[in-house]
Amino acid sequence: MNQETAVSEVHPVTPIRNFSVLLSPTPRGARLGRLLATEQLRTWGLPMDRAAHIVAELAANAATHGRVPGRDFRLTLYVVADTLRIEVTDTRGDCLPYARHSAPDAESGRGLVLVDALADRWGWAPGPPPRKTVWAELDLVPEPGRPCSGATGGLSQETQG
Repeated sequence: MNQETAVSEVHPVTPIRNFSVLLSPTPRGARLGRLLATEQLRTWGLPMDRAAHIVAELAANAATHGRVPGRDFRLTLYVVADTLRIEVTDTRGDCLPYARHSAPDAESGRGLVLVDALADRWGWAPGPPPRKTVWAELDLVPEPGRPCSGATGGLSQETQG
């Protein structure tokens, strides 16, 4: 038992923060996903602006282009070390995402261009048929005067007194 304690002191266990929810493929479900993600990021003490925009775009795409009646889409957030990963999985694996440049007067079609501009990395992966997952990653940078990121997965190192 002493050996186990010594090993854990040398190599502390770093929790992987995650959040996952199934949402209806509707505008209301997409909005709820953005609100839930924003609250989860706030709870974790992470910056929310870029992530909230990315979640909004990916969830709106799942509700619009990935919609299959009766099948929900999944929103997942992971924080591993200093990276936030946002994943949206829908049931339209046949409808692959791509960033396109729309006409200046077009009312839609800029979502993945925004994701490309806001995310440090993004892409998609096929899932078990009929699914696909569109993901985006943000590198977490500590805010001045507020210790975060690193081994705690972006959580504050401060202790409550």
